[in-house]
Amino acid sequence: MRSGSTYYVITAGHCTSTASTWYADSAQSTVLGTRTATSYPTNDYGLIRYTGRIAHPSAVYTYPGLLTIYGAGNAYIGQAVCRSGATTGVRCGTVTGLNQTVNYSTGVIYGLIRTNICAEPGDSGGPLYVASTGTILGILSGGTGNCTAGGTTFYQPISEVLAAYGLTLP
Repeated sequence: MRSGSTYYVITAGHCTSTASTWYADSAQSTVLGTRTATSYPTNDYGLIRYTGRIAHPSAVYTYPGLLTIYGAGNAYIGQAVCRSGATTGVRCGTVTGLNQTVNYSTGVIYGLIRTNICAEPGDSGGPLYVASTGTILGILSGGTGNCTAGGTTFYQPISEVLAAYGLTLP
């Protein structure tokens, strides 16, 4: 995402609220960027401004490989979608609800997309997208279940985040 020539990473707000400097590696030797905004609870999104000298393609990591993202879209019920997460990789399913309210122990989040895709801790902040068109729809907020038994996941719509900060994609 970008605003003019400034580039950003959008992720879950419950993630960005934990640190101001973000790194591209677990050794914390390569700076990715700095947190510039967090909206959590009520919403669940945060913004990290690239400050390091790291590539910032408009793409989703697909374990392995990259899927180019060409734009943002709005989800609809029955839509075939996938999500990518750091813990469980790529998982696919269907949009099963819109404008959902979720009551987490840390607060209530409104206006989320619901899917029948599983997720596990560490997948948060990953993208919900349409693989066939390279369209991003949302950012993983949370869910129930797991990827052994199955589950339900909820996503912050990407269009709301782009509008809130005046960002464009790619």
